[in-house]
Amino acid sequence: MIVLAGLVIGAVIGGLTAKRRGGKRLDILQYAAIYAIAFALLGMFASIFIDRMAR
Repeated sequence: MIVLAGLVIGAVIGGLTAKRRGGKRLDILQYAAIYAIAFALLGMFASIFIDRMAR
């Protein structure tokens, strides 16, 4: 669930960042995709860390 939350939050933050900087539609989509991937990876590492610490 942390990975999916990171994916959605990253996409929203990326899209808003590109829009604030005056990007066009493809710029907004690219920023949203990159931020979504980065936040999903962070969420994956957080999930693995939490799982390892819980054992």
